[in-house]
Amino acid sequence: MAVNLQQGSALRSRSYENDDFQGMVLKMRPTKPLYALSPKIIKQAAQEFIAAFPGLPLYAVKTNPDRQVLKALKKGGIQAFDIASLAELKRINSLFPNAQMHFMHTVKTPEDIRVAYFDYGVRHFVLDHEEELFKIMRETKLAQDLNLTVRIALPKNGKALIDFSKKFGACFEEAVDLLKKCRPISKVLGLSFHVGTQTTDPGKYAKAISFCARLIEASKVNLDCLNVGGGFPVAYEGDGDMCGLHDYVTAIQNALDRHALSHLSLMAEPGRILVAGGAKLVTRVELRKGNLLYINDGVYGGLFDAAKWVGTRYAVSAISCDRAFDDNFQEYRLAGPTCDSLDMMEGPFVLPSDIGIGDWIVFENAGAYSQSLRSDFNGFGYAEVVSVSSNKD
Repeated sequence: MAVNLQQGSALRSRSYENDDFQGMVLKMRPTKPLYALSPKIIKQAAQEFIAAFPGLPLYAVKTNPDRQVLKALKKGGIQAFDIASLAELKRINSLFPNAQMHFMHTVKTPEDIRVAYFDYGVRHFVLDHEEELFKIMRETKLAQDLNLTVRIALPKNGKALIDFSKKFGACFEEAVDLLKKCRPISKVLGLSFHVGTQTTDPGKYAKAISFCARLIEASKVNLDCLNVGGGFPVAYEGDGDMCGLHDYVTAIQNALDRHALSHLSLMAEPGRILVAGGAKLVTRVELRKGNLLYINDGVYGGLFDAAKWVGTRYAVSAISCDRAFDDNFQEYRLAGPTCDSLDMMEGPFVLPSDIGIGDWIVFENAGAYSQSLRSDFNGFGYAEVVSVSSNKD
């Protein structure tokens, strides 16, 4: 197992026995939160998604913009990226100058539109309002090579962790009007939607496509592509059996066939499903009060999704700093390092009954959003990153 450690601007290399993760932690004895990235797992996830999905996947850069993650995705076949800001655009361009980038935020600053178009050659823009269309037209100087996508709001979705249609998307009538206005100035015209984060029902994609079919019929506009967004779920602790990617792709393809939309170019914006399994987060126990463990990372750091407002239960394990744990386990709550009492994670997290100060807790599936949502509140934002791979990778 080869390990590259990124600490600030430093890059160090270490070697361990293959797959000896516990041995790596015991040798490093991290005092700060530590991410262990697995480029191989991320690369495989990208390959599997590309093999299953009958269209173009745009990796949602917001999910994890780490350079090692992006490089692994590129090796896995990802060629196009969903960006939401100029900072994300510049990061992708610095790594992959020829990559296709889609500016998928529905509300962009005029300056960012102008720079994206003229300085970086971005031609794909999304919008959900007439004023955003006018903004794009002005800042690109009435360009004739725009590829515009109209983002629509979907009816209420009861089986998604986060419903994006509360904030983004044009309603039915607005979308019809936008399609009519975008068609004359769009080289490629598309529709997009997002069924919501961690959508557990593949049928939600089918219903969304049915909604799109009615919209297209009402507009009488010839469409070129359909973007089914993200939302493909990852199983966390307590989620039970989930449908596999094949079930979601089948639901999408059947709906396209049923509504005679199979001729449209298909896109998606996968994020979590590509990178969640590609990282572990190692934290250290700093104090124990009964079933409450105070650790050196929390909801203002890498565990935002474990807060009560999201409630993700990461699968966890423990590594002892100086002894063997006994065979008993119990449920714990966790407290992060900041002085804010919102920095709590209810779980429950099942860990050894004799865990204590100095021991480490390992969170699985920490590759999605954990790194990108970190803040430096109270000065606790720092985390080390190691890239772990076998000698055969």
